Amino acid sequence: MNDSMTLADAFQNSKYPIVGHGKRNVQVLMEAFEGTDADASSDMYGKGEIIERFQAKMAAYLGKPEAVFFPSGTMAQQIALRIHCDETGKGKVAYHPLSHLELHEEDGLKELHRIETVLLAERDRLIGPADVRLLGDDVACLLLELPQREIGGQLPPYAELEKIAAYCRSRGIRLHLDGARLFEILPHYGKSAAEICALFDSVYVSFYKGLGGIAGAILAGDAALTTRSKIWKRRHGGDLISLYPYVISSEYYFDKRIGRMAQYYEEAKTLAAMYNDCGDPIRTVPAVPASNMFHVQADLEKEALESLLVEVCEATGVGLSAWVQGLEDGGSAYEVSIGDRFAAVPDDRLRQAFALLREKLQEDGYRA
Repeated sequence: MNDSMTLADAFQNSKYPIVGHGKRNVQVLMEAFEGTDADASSDMYGKGEIIERFQAKMAAYLGKPEAVFFPSGTMAQQIALRIHCDETGKGKVAYHPLSHLELHEEDGLKELHRIETVLLAERDRLIGPADVRLLGDDVACLLLELPQREIGGQLPPYAELEKIAAYCRSRGIRLHLDGARLFEILPHYGKSAAEICALFDSVYVSFYKGLGGIAGAILAGDAALTTRSKIWKRRHGGDLISLYPYVISSEYYFDKRIGRMAQYYEEAKTLAAMYNDCGDPIRTVPAVPASNMFHVQADLEKEALESLLVEVCEATGVGLSAWVQGLEDGGSAYEVSIGDRFAAVPDDRLRQAFALLREKLQEDGYRA
């Protein structure tokens, strides 16, 4: 191994990186605009054909009366939860301890909207019907993230979702879907987006995660919610004079990749099986992916796993990951998300990479 080579460098220079769609460079935007009419009028403050047409298209796809385009999911979700609290007259929302709102938004929901949060379930498992039955009458809304990213993209059985939705409706608790990766779970459930969204009062979806767009999100629900969301979007500074670069790229990559989600899902299951065939000290969470993503966990220190991945990359040209996270128990992990790149990796190179990975994992030097 080259001691000066970092894992990020090795992945960046690898001939066959296996995760994601490709580099997020300016070409991503240029490709989206190649077929665009240069004379088309831009949107202005949320109005205009470009944005209104796309909002209507996504509302129909998600099976909701209306939809509003936002520059970010962080903004869209905080606003949705604020509206649910205002409409119900209650100041609490519930979600998983590893929700994006809890981990990555600097307490925006609490600091900007003074909303109290209730954390449901343990960190290492999904919210289930039994957890939801513990909610008090002072909770306005329950947020469910599908899939639950921070625990490997796990999903509950669909029957459990139906039970949770029925219980919430019986108790007057609103149900919001953090569907940042909604498109990616459709093959697992064998359901349409509209069928899944019918269980929820409001829905957020992202256009840069599994789809690979520039940025942007949709918040969908009934007319009362979307009307109020536009007011809150202005208050949050999200009602930009024009959002068309995000709208056009969102629609372009939605159209380009929405039909590939089943392919990504099957490829993720194939790749996870290859990891699990390596045996101890490495495994995937979940063992069988529920979408195009999963986590790889190893009973190895962070530096040891990074060193191993660099060796595999330098020897075979296959980049398995660009980063590794150290865990509290002394082990390590990284996330895998399958996109367009995986299909371009030759089978023989992939088998070679995993044969070397399996061989190296049996050496004494790769133990925590």
